[in-house]
Amino acid sequence: MVLSDEAKKKEEQYFFERERQLLEEMRKKREARIAEAQAREAEEERKRLRDLHYMRCPKCGHAMEEKDLESIKVDVCTLCEGIYFDRGELEQLLVGKQSEVRRGFFRSLFGLGKE
Repeated sequence: MVLSDEAKKKEEQYFFERERQLLEEMRKKREARIAEAQAREAEEERKRLRDLHYMRCPKCGHAMEEKDLESIKVDVCTLCEGIYFDRGELEQLLVGKQSEVRRGFFRSLFGLGKE
């Protein structure tokens, strides 16, 4: 069976279009794999950095421990005794307190005691 020129063109067009679709599908899958790998690597890097710096003093790099300070857990360096608050903790301690209470809080914070 001999195909006419028109039929050959249609056949070639069909295979050309099909190959284009397959290549496009392969490209999308490859891009999805790459994006997934990059996201996984970024998450692993965030975890690595967190593990490296978690509960470490930003000033001297030594270990920190949590201590209760008026029902709020603050982070205190075991070497330089720096005190670090997480977001919102200082506000929790000070909101609604009178100036005399705040002054007493800061005196206790710095170990000055009440005079």
